[in-house]
Amino acid sequence: MTVSDCDRIRQLQDLVARLRDPVDGCPWDIQQTFASIAPYTIEEAYEVLEAIEQGDMDALRDELGDLLLQVLFHAQMAEEQGSFDLNDVMGALADKLIRRHPHVFGDESQRLADEHQVRQAWEAQKARERLQRAGTEIPPSALKGVARSLPGLTRSLKLQRRAAQVGFDWVDVDQVWDKIQEELAELRKEIDRPERDDRRLRHELGDVLFAVVNLGRKLGLDAEIAMREANDRFQRRFEMMEVLLREQGKEPQALSLSQWLELWRAAKQQLGEL
Repeated sequence: MTVSDCDRIRQLQDLVARLRDPVDGCPWDIQQTFASIAPYTIEEAYEVLEAIEQGDMDALRDELGDLLLQVLFHAQMAEEQGSFDLNDVMGALADKLIRRHPHVFGDESQRLADEHQVRQAWEAQKARERLQRAGTEIPPSALKGVARSLPGLTRSLKLQRRAAQVGFDWVDVDQVWDKIQEELAELRKEIDRPERDDRRLRHELGDVLFAVVNLGRKLGLDAEIAMREANDRFQRRFEMMEVLLREQGKEPQALSLSQWLELWRAAKQQLGEL
């Protein structure tokens, strides 16, 4: 069946609706809810990110399709319960894009000079929208709307950026560095306590991580991306260590810490990452 470009969305809507048909649909798809599908939505977004990081355009095309399916599926379930449909989703998005880009869709007086001004105008418009949604003259918290479901480091960064927009921020990198040292000292103090308190240890460890995210922000770096890259480096080097161990005919459980560290250095050298 040949489908013109303008009919693609309609075709996909019909396919998803058929999957959800209570009589002739797929038993698995019929049983799904917003909550049961949500983890897949998050997973697909991360798979899009992985394709981008790998520079794999074929994979990116496929993963974007999978992510689009998530949007269509949620919209179909909402339509079934009479809340909204895909047309409402697209209409709301179109309105939002126009509303948040007056420098593009407005008159010449609203033109903005650079990316910094665009970001400031974007955040100001989002703040006005939060106030409007609140339906009160009391402004909602500057932190309202930062999703709790975000990865921890990403949420920390967004919270810090929101706080900085209203003036709650360190002046420079040195102040953040000092804060990290302070938080590390407090963590060390908890570690050294005669009686271990996991709740307090977790508290102090979280403060250290939050401060490190702040340092990255002040340096113009995203801690979530830095962490992902660190994870990839660790996995790459560890897998190389496993290769070297097999070549040496050694079992990993038999190695001492000093041998592991020597092997780690060898793996880095083998990968050209010294």
